[in-house]
Amino acid sequence: MDQETRVVNDTLPRFEKSHGKSEAEIRRRILKAVFEQRMRPGERLTEEQLATAFDVSRTVVRQAMARLAQDGILEKLPNVGSTVASPSRKQTRDILAIRKMVEPEIVRSLAAAPSGPAVARLRAHLLQEFDARKRGDRGTLVRLTGEFHLLLAELAGNELLTHLMTGLQALTCLAILLHAEREDACPPDEHGTIVAAIEVGDGEAAAAQMLHHLRHVEKDLHLDRPEPESALAWLRGSERERI
Repeated sequence: MDQETRVVNDTLPRFEKSHGKSEAEIRRRILKAVFEQRMRPGERLTEEQLATAFDVSRTVVRQAMARLAQDGILEKLPNVGSTVASPSRKQTRDILAIRKMVEPEIVRSLAAAPSGPAVARLRAHLLQEFDARKRGDRGTLVRLTGEFHLLLAELAGNELLTHLMTGLQALTCLAILLHAEREDACPPDEHGTIVAAIEVGDGEAAAAQMLHHLRHVEKDLHLDRPEPESALAWLRGSERERI
């Protein structure tokens, strides 16, 4: 490789970073919009739209969208393109079943060896939730209550677990928009009781509180109700009745 080629190759990454967003940053921004419930289930996203919004090439956008589709956050539909996922009640039950298996063990492990810095980060996060609730900043509050669960996974020190929880939490946010009668954030006291149990090293209490919390979320989603009939199925039924 000659000197001129090396100079060009060294310059391109810095140019892209300074004049547009990276693929990882685009994914982070889209996930933030999902966590704040600014992006609705079924909302259509195009490469051109996102490339313009983030001032990047469609190639970078395509990479970000492919990763989000791989994680289930976006769905690719024939002749439509990519849309924000719309988890069914069955899919939501599956999501929460995984969370009920994983998250009690996360807090149990944190309580087994509670560290001062970890508890301090959790307490600081609770203060942010309290402040957003006090200010009536619903979007920020919804995002923070979701990010609380991601922080627990991060503090557990498992990168793969954090990635898994990010996808599960994003899908839970979308399911709440679809199936809950209210779009409220988590109740104000339940995160605090989990942190208190971690702080005193009571793993059983922390796990029990987390399970109670997730069951509370599940109850609010009314997942025992039947799936709504699709418009196409209804039209087919109407046609049979007419005949």
